Amino acid sequence: MIAIVWEFIVKEEAVPEFQRAYGPDGDWAVFFRQYPGYAGTTLLQDSESRTRFLTIDRWESEALFNRMLDESRQEYLRLDSAFSELTVSERKLGVFRDH
Repeated sequence: MIAIVWEFIVKEEAVPEFQRAYGPDGDWAVFFRQYPGYAGTTLLQDSESRTRFLTIDRWESEALFNRMLDESRQEYLRLDSAFSELTVSERKLGVFRDH
């Protein structure tokens, strides 16, 4: 199992829409569910900064995540572009493995 962790700083006025799009039942999760190996998404909001979030996308393996990227690059980039207006910054913190 892997976890892909992203940090987002969200525009204040876009927080509710961001939560809908990036939450466990949001647009990204619905998209990922089409592909084998997707195991869920967790959305965390910083308790001290209302506009700072972490997303944790879990996949059975990095190979299955990469296969999803290969098969859906256009749609992945479309979603990424569509929601980029909600954020001030986006940073991949890493890919973490269970041990």
